[in-house]
Amino acid sequence: MLTKEEMPACPVATTVQLIGSKWKLLILRNLLARPWRFNELRKDLEGISQKVLADSLRALESDGIVARTVYPEVPPRVEYSLTPLGESMKPILDAMEKWGTEYKKRLCTDADNE
Repeated sequence: MLTKEEMPACPVATTVQLIGSKWKLLILRNLLARPWRFNELRKDLEGISQKVLADSLRALESDGIVARTVYPEVPPRVEYSLTPLGESMKPILDAMEKWGTEYKKRLCTDADNE
């Protein structure tokens, strides 16, 4: 977790530092729907390496955004879910989804008008 001294002065920069990577945003998108297991995420996030997924999940967990739950089973089952802090990012991702949808519509409309 970032210390107060390590955080950028700008709140937007702080948010970007926490979730600004492509993979972290896509992991959050998935976890907003439901808890996921590691291999499920790896299969769904086409192109992500095992190392990048593990590092991203570890960082999100360290920052208090993702919770890792280990179930005492054989073999052990591990699920990742959003913490309440992670859930509070839903409006950010919803706004990104809305903007992306509008942008894609605009591109299609502009292409049709050419």
